Amino acid sequence: MLRVVVIGGGHGSATMLRGLKHLNNIHLTSIVVVSDNGGSTGRLRELYNIPAIGDIRNVMTAMAEEETMFQFLMDYRFKGENNVDVIGHNLGNLIMKALIDRSGGNLSEAISTISKVLNVKGDIFPSSLESITLYARMKDETIVKGEANIPNVHNSISKVFFDHRVKASYQALQAIRKADLIILGIGSLFTSILPNLIIEEIADAVNNNPCPTVYYCNIMSEPGETDGYNMEEHVNMIEKHGVKVDAVVYADDNIPERLLNKYDEHSQTVIKITEENHPYQVVCTKLLSFEEDMIRHSPFKIKETFQNVLDKVL
Repeated sequence: MLRVVVIGGGHGSATMLRGLKHLNNIHLTSIVVVSDNGGSTGRLRELYNIPAIGDIRNVMTAMAEEETMFQFLMDYRFKGENNVDVIGHNLGNLIMKALIDRSGGNLSEAISTISKVLNVKGDIFPSSLESITLYARMKDETIVKGEANIPNVHNSISKVFFDHRVKASYQALQAIRKADLIILGIGSLFTSILPNLIIEEIADAVNNNPCPTVYYCNIMSEPGETDGYNMEEHVNMIEKHGVKVDAVVYADDNIPERLLNKYDEHSQTVIKITEENHPYQVVCTKLLSFEEDMIRHSPFKIKETFQNVLDKVL
């Protein structure tokens, strides 16, 4: 049984996990960022001083064995225009908060409880059990506070950091130490992947494990985060924040021109490989989906190409 650990958060990690959960002979663990301060998650953090739970909910529903009514309810968001407390909240977040209360503030126990109901295939651990706030230092030395605010500044990010030494969760460290393969991504570089890796204990655990650390690179730049970045700059930034990358998986699908033009209107461009030689292995493969006029990684293609990735990196 191959022990695979995926480190990240948000919709990118959920996409990875939605594909990998269908593979046999692997034990899947998701290490999830807990620094989000936007939307429903941010409101609950502000009210109750709890770690961010939105990304945990995302990966939890992605790792559920099959689509169920409860999975739908976990993703349901209340809508409306009146100033009612419940409007804008995600039902899954509220269920998570209720179970955190029921367990006496124990986030890990709340995750375990819902994971059993959803029949989650694998383990989910927060990178930390603390309520933490992400900061970014821009290249002009401006400091931005809050994960949700960082992409809105439209400045060039130099580094992300926390304002104190953050303690990693014990379960996350144990999973990383026992892993046979560590995957970073898919997801926002500065607000999904790096917030896990800048926890010093997490970075040390990744670096001290001799297994390969593989980065699944985004295919499109993200406004306010990676404007104009190439693949090499993504890897350089991960290594600048203290984690060595052994291999990169890059989607080399042919993208329809009409979609490139559509994304260009929103200042998003294709992340390209710009160098011929790299100190890490680069695995190019078909990974993308173009459904609903969107450029996205495909869970099906991630699953179908995974053995080829393993053959090249292990």
